[in-house]
Amino acid sequence: EYTCFLKEDTRLPFLFMPDAIRNTIELMESSRDRLSVSSAYNIGGISVTPKELYLGIRKHIPEFKISYKPDFRQEIAESWPGSVDDSISERDWGCSMQYNLDQITWIMLEEVARKFNRNLLL
Repeated sequence: EYTCFLKEDTRLPFLFMPDAIRNTIELMESSRDRLSVSSAYNIGGISVTPKELYLGIRKHIPEFKISYKPDFRQEIAESWPGSVDDSISERDWGCSMQYNLDQITWIMLEEVARKFNRNLLL
């Protein structure tokens, strides 16, 4: 069971660390003549709501339950963009994501299970 501090439909950007690391290395290895930005690039990842994440977890843990009790963090989340535009990164050096929400959910659940030495997954 989990009590979420956001509304179920609050969409936020989410960048999975393996995608972040791989894309950062690819940017560092890119030829400078391909790069149109001299300061910083966006790496977008995915955008996800608490409900979408919940439904992904339920695929593997059907008894998982969530309740939504938005608190002060809801207002903070609403001030953030729902997604990150990485189109210039994609154009300049081929930024791309290898992991989708289903893959990310599976990997995170595997890691939690390993950390607590429990078999959580179907």
